[in-house]
Amino acid sequence: MLERIMLVKLLVLTLPLHFFFSCGDAFSYGSRPRSLGSTTHLRSTVSDDVMRSVTNIPSTSAPLSQNTFAGKVEQALMQRFKPSKIERVITSWRLAELGYEHKEFVGDQQVPPITDAATSRCYQHAPSYVPGLKATAWWDNAGDELAWAKSLSKSFESIRDEFTSVMSAPDKLSEGNNVWAGALSTDAESYGEGWKTLVLLNRGQWDENNAKLFPATSRAINQSGAPVAEAFFASMKPQTSIKPHSDFTNFVLTSHLPLVIPENGNNKCRLSVGDETREWLEGKVILFDTSIYHDAINDSEEMRYILMLRVWHPDLTKEEIEALQFIYDCLEIPELLSDDPGTVFMAEQRAKMVKEFPLIGSQASGGFGGVKGGKKTKGKAKRKKGRK
Repeated sequence: MLERIMLVKLLVLTLPLHFFFSCGDAFSYGSRPRSLGSTTHLRSTVSDDVMRSVTNIPSTSAPLSQNTFAGKVEQALMQRFKPSKIERVITSWRLAELGYEHKEFVGDQQVPPITDAATSRCYQHAPSYVPGLKATAWWDNAGDELAWAKSLSKSFESIRDEFTSVMSAPDKLSEGNNVWAGALSTDAESYGEGWKTLVLLNRGQWDENNAKLFPATSRAINQSGAPVAEAFFASMKPQTSIKPHSDFTNFVLTSHLPLVIPENGNNKCRLSVGDETREWLEGKVILFDTSIYHDAINDSEEMRYILMLRVWHPDLTKEEIEALQFIYDCLEIPELLSDDPGTVFMAEQRAKMVKEFPLIGSQASGGFGGVKGGKKTKGKAKRKKGRK
């Protein structure tokens, strides 16, 4: 009976976080049940003293109890993956169970290095923390790791045109799912009332209704090769701001493709990460680390719209990404932890199915943004369009 109550609690707590607040925090471990009774991690306004605090990583040598949900996840990870290949993920999971919140000054990792910790805002805050990942505020020189961004940039006009077309047709927009969800939790106060989202992909799972509503955008993401775990449109009202905050997760980076920027190029819509402020520019993809304190402002008189992606951190290995995705699959489908092989098999098929790309005529991405077979899919899409 107790286990059934736990599973019911799990299903309630692990609804996509966009239903509770629209801040793209879907990969925080805070959304899972905790045997230690800690609360869900949500964004909130922070003081300078809190922002500039640091913590020391505790010991994680002891395995988790297999009588807890976290322990069952850890046991399943050990059985599915070679432990030496996912050591950092295991450490991360144990740290989360301990209630540890990683806080660190990361100015020395910037280019050029920032040395004045007393005045800098280049602090990382990550309760969902994988050790050993580079903490760079802005990822400008990522080389091959940003090849997908070039592909996405080439689709800018088609994405923008599709977006504005749907936005101008209220009847069509009403066909979407959870359209322009706002922050329903008062704990997410740093985002204010001006920030809302329209989700396409959440925790590796496509929203079929919204993908069909924005097929060109969804295909562009799927075919770009981006290691994407989450994708959504985000709006920001005029004359609003987002206060300094962390997104609490260091193993995903955030990317923006600015679609509609009021007074584009006039520095009216700005984003600050760490100690550097930049303006959004239409069609220019940016990549940054939102586990570092950041804030934003729309100082114009019109709405600002972007396409926002969460992508796996480039320092993660293939095995680590798969292990992290398995954790979130367990949150959505707890039957993956069953002792019955048949139940596990059915849960695995369900986990695979919900991550398939939903649009007919496009090759499935497997939940990671079309890393496999992207070029082949792109070719098929072009031939199909030509026949029309």
